[in-house]
Amino acid sequence: MGRRNLVCAASLAALCAASAAPVRGADQVRVLVLNMHAGKDAAGKPNLDAVVSLVKEKKPDLVLLQEVDRNTNRSGHVDQVAELARQTKYDSAFSASLFEYDGGQYGVAVLSREIIGYHVTVPLPVVPVQTRAGGSREPRVALLTVAEVRDTTWRAMNAHLDPADDGGRPQEMAALTEAIRSQEAAGTPLIVGGDLNSTPDDPVLQPLRGAGLRDAWTECGSGDGFTFPADQPTKRIDYLWLQEGLKCTSAEVLDSRISDHRPLLVTLK
Repeated sequence: MGRRNLVCAASLAALCAASAAPVRGADQVRVLVLNMHAGKDAAGKPNLDAVVSLVKEKKPDLVLLQEVDRNTNRSGHVDQVAELARQTKYDSAFSASLFEYDGGQYGVAVLSREIIGYHVTVPLPVVPVQTRAGGSREPRVALLTVAEVRDTTWRAMNAHLDPADDGGRPQEMAALTEAIRSQEAAGTPLIVGGDLNSTPDDPVLQPLRGAGLRDAWTECGSGDGFTFPADQPTKRIDYLWLQEGLKCTSAEVLDSRISDHRPLLVTLK
């Protein structure tokens, strides 16, 4: 989606009108969350095919991806969104947070087993504006998608918040929460996920709880849930948050070095 299609969170209110995988019931929805490290494994080697293999193996209904490159030098000038969609046969949507990065674009993406009927980019602005990699000064973003999943309309909001603990991340969370609240009257399930660069005790996450969302791992995961770094994970910074009415039946962090983050797989009903 181009720069002209960026909209403020308030305008999202218009939407309110509008194999190896475990066996699951007909009413269960599986969501995979992964910071894919620009298609590189934990050692920094190109690994996009392994992401494809993981999707094919686990067969999630929705995939929330962060650190996705399109035509950058470091990706070998590969449009990773298009390549993932082609190889998995999933529909795709992408929002760029960096339009001019390493010769291409960088951002977040969603893959869906069903057609994505609508998607929009939500800016997460920070004041003062921060300089990003490659000299870009554009904000991080969230990607909102709407898709029919198992005969129900699902809304997924995917974000990658700032790692710097310098006041930027709380501002990004405030914008993200405003966008979430604009969806309250839609009447269809909402999930919010991604790499939030915050551990569960971080006050930055409190606005999500204030908006009525629940941390899926707290509800149905077991163990520490650590997702980063992949080689020897010591903290949980990758999440899926659930709106009221959704039930989490299982959540697991996959023992994988597919990226520098470990994937999070959640089953809902």
